[in-house]
Amino acid sequence: MNNYIAENKDRFLNELLEMLRIPSVSADPKFKADVLRTADFVKQKLQEAGADKVELVETPGNPVVYGEKIIDPNLPTVLVYGHYDVQPADPYELWNSPPFEPVIKDGKIYARGACDDKGQMYMHIKAFETMMRTNTLTCNVRFMIEGEEEVGSTNLATFVKENKEKLQGDVILISDTGMLANDTPSITTGLRGMSYLEVEVTGPNRDLHSGLYGGAVANPINILCKMIASLHDEHNHITIPGFYDNVQELSKEERAEMARAPFDLDKYKKALDLGDVYGEDGYSTMERNSIRPTLDVNGIWGGYTGEGAKTVIPSKAFAKISMRLVPNQTSDEITEKFTRHFESIAPASVKVVVRPHHGGEPVVTPTDSVAYQAAARAYEDTFGVKPVPVRSGGSIPIVAMFSSELGLSSVLMGFGLDSDAIHSPNEHFGVFNYMKGIETIPLFYKHFAEMSK
Repeated sequence: MNNYIAENKDRFLNELLEMLRIPSVSADPKFKADVLRTADFVKQKLQEAGADKVELVETPGNPVVYGEKIIDPNLPTVLVYGHYDVQPADPYELWNSPPFEPVIKDGKIYARGACDDKGQMYMHIKAFETMMRTNTLTCNVRFMIEGEEEVGSTNLATFVKENKEKLQGDVILISDTGMLANDTPSITTGLRGMSYLEVEVTGPNRDLHSGLYGGAVANPINILCKMIASLHDEHNHITIPGFYDNVQELSKEERAEMARAPFDLDKYKKALDLGDVYGEDGYSTMERNSIRPTLDVNGIWGGYTGEGAKTVIPSKAFAKISMRLVPNQTSDEITEKFTRHFESIAPASVKVVVRPHHGGEPVVTPTDSVAYQAAARAYEDTFGVKPVPVRSGGSIPIVAMFSSELGLSSVLMGFGLDSDAIHSPNEHFGVFNYMKGIETIPLFYKHFAEMSK
């Protein structure tokens, strides 16, 4: 098997680069044709790898690529999930090379989607091809690759509900997370949920001259900034009433276990060019970005932002706000509490509208399951050390949905690194990580089949 991977390394890389050249940005309608082209690419490569019944399943949005290989109904079935859509590449000017013209530099593949999630999704297709060509496939496998993850998996729940028989399996395998380091593999055992909203603050019925009206009429940008600033107190606690009511508090023992994961604060600050870290009092950096809920402004705009000066009091101001949630919080509950609070703190001089975008629920997966143990053994085989279980600060809302709709737990076998700049300019994915994923994934199948007997 390893010989096959080594012999085909250049082709595996070139195929990924070919896919990365397609700007499959799901958030921007102007890239719709490219999103569909990427779906066709994934379909073709699944067919070439040896999958049967490969199809593009239409949805009201972007299609889901489905394929399967059932070698023996008595064997366990692995359902592979991934996504072929990517985040917008803006701001383009901050990229050192064009985001959709991938380059390999210093052992890293630079392109939008290199890590999230094209590179990690494509590892599974190449791992499947490897098992097919070397006659080492030990489980049945089904693929479900969607094109709307970066916009909240809008239509995936409907697809899953309508195709439960087609999606039957024993475990869901996902590579859309990361690991601690190339010499310290880890398996993600927890994900935060999310509530994502957009707020609009309106003052006067038109933009006004800031000299004639300044000081007498509320400036929506000023008001919005004050409202946002009030959402955290001096201890960086979120001030929305009831926000922490259902937050699951970890025990001292659980926090001590988390602290065993290797973490170098100085390297963390240096990598981000930070003078110091920042966050909720009473928690470590690793705890703040994994087991604690957060509230962040993801974008804010209004008024004149072009070249030169234009002295206006704008009519409107906007912001996009996301809240990461932890176990026992729900997106509907937090969305409602945010909306009620944000509307209540607005002065009478402005009008406020809160528009929910999408949400997802937090998930914690067990470490004593057969699937987790099979994944741990696979990592140990290829990295030479046992992986560390870690909680991730990110969100994959569909994991909770898979559990509720299909009754299946997920194993999160990520091979990216925190330094891969996903969702940011100069996103990249190590060639080492890409190839290590292709090498490790087949061993998960091997151990899962053996341990499921």
